[in-house]
Amino acid sequence: MRPPGMTRRALLGAGAALALSHRAMAQANWPARVVRLICPYGAGGASDISLRILATEFEHHLGQQFIVENKPGAGSRIANDVVARAPPDGYTLLYAAAPYVTAEALFGKLSYDPAKDLRPVAGTIVAPIFLMISANAPFKTLTELLAYGKSKPEGLTFASPGAGSQPHLAAELLFRDAGVTGLNIPFRGDSMAYTELLAGRVDATLTAISTALPYIQSGHFRVLGVAATERSAIYPQAPTLREQGLPNVVASGWYGFMAPSATPQAIVDLLSREILADLAAPDVKQKLLTQGLDAQPRDAAAFGQFIADETKKWSAVIRDAAIKAE
Repeated sequence: MRPPGMTRRALLGAGAALALSHRAMAQANWPARVVRLICPYGAGGASDISLRILATEFEHHLGQQFIVENKPGAGSRIANDVVARAPPDGYTLLYAAAPYVTAEALFGKLSYDPAKDLRPVAGTIVAPIFLMISANAPFKTLTELLAYGKSKPEGLTFASPGAGSQPHLAAELLFRDAGVTGLNIPFRGDSMAYTELLAGRVDATLTAISTALPYIQSGHFRVLGVAATERSAIYPQAPTLREQGLPNVVASGWYGFMAPSATPQAIVDLLSREILADLAAPDVKQKLLTQGLDAQPRDAAAFGQFIADETKKWSAVIRDAAIKAE
């Protein structure tokens, strides 16, 4: 029953005010229940491990359970879609990865709009990509590798864990900037690429160092450089490719948090501050380093700009190299 003397307009206004009050209260109390963290890769990899490290920190500081749900497949598009369609209440978050920025260029129209359906929360971690050759190769330095490639009509052959992957795209940048003919040979994962490199059937590969470290330590692989703006604390003895005359060959795997686009700003701000604080902690940095990962925190604005820049950069590489999705 309508209260005496209250018009329909006043009643609607009071209802709207009450709804806003409840929404504000819900935001202020976030997180009040379990938060789902959607990982685009399977258990045991760098994405999953680093996310679980951060989830533990969130639980400790925010007093609520953060559970990791692995949604692998389709080059991270399955996980992206799950979060794009989730309620924008801060209880379903995406641990986005580098393929987020290349999906549209590789696959065309997606089931979600990467520029509109999800919003950046914070960038977290970078997995540097290192250039490696077999220790038995007839070349020992980057200069010798490029000279070898230029001496062969077919150029260089690079192994990668898949067409359109970050190692593949980094190789395309190297071919372009070094002025050498090159061919990417995609395999299903790093282990097969390493087998071909060890056998001498491909000339080189670009890869995360965490999976290649046993081969480096055993003397089977030689590291020629890192595709980064500066040397990595993970393997500082490797010079950057920039230092060696290839200033534009910068590529990496990366991770960061995103949320449905209508997620309240207050929740995004709170979570962003928490992430940046956790990544500044020395013990967290060390845990990540042991996994071959560099903590590189970015707030929501910086992460958003990073995503925009990466999308533009890699879309152009994909177009110019006529790369087709697998």
